[in-house]
Amino acid sequence: MRIFSKIVFIFNVCFIAAAIIRLVEMAKRETGNANAVIPLQALEASLVVLGYSAIFLNAVFFLLVLYRVASRKIKSLPRWIVFFNLVLFPIQVWYFFFSNF
Repeated sequence: MRIFSKIVFIFNVCFIAAAIIRLVEMAKRETGNANAVIPLQALEASLVVLGYSAIFLNAVFFLLVLYRVASRKIKSLPRWIVFFNLVLFPIQVWYFFFSNF
C-alpha cells in the first residue's frame, strides 16, 4: 500500500503538470503562437498520459483506504499523501467532468 500511495502521488503530480501545460498551450494559441510548451514532445505526451490516468488510480486508492479503515487494517501511511490525494480527487473530477476546457 505504501508503494501504491507513492505511485498515485507521482501520477497526481503529473496531472497537475498536464493541467498547467494545457492552460499554457491554450493561452499561447489565443495569441497565435503554436509552439509547444515543452520542446520534447515525448516528455509532454508522457506527462499528459500519466496525468490523465491519475483519476482512475486515485479512485482505486481511496477505495483501498476506505476498505482498510472499515476493516481496521490500518497500516501507517503518511498523512500528507492521503490528504494530498483527498484534496486532488475532487479537483480531478471537476476537471474531467464539469470543466469546459
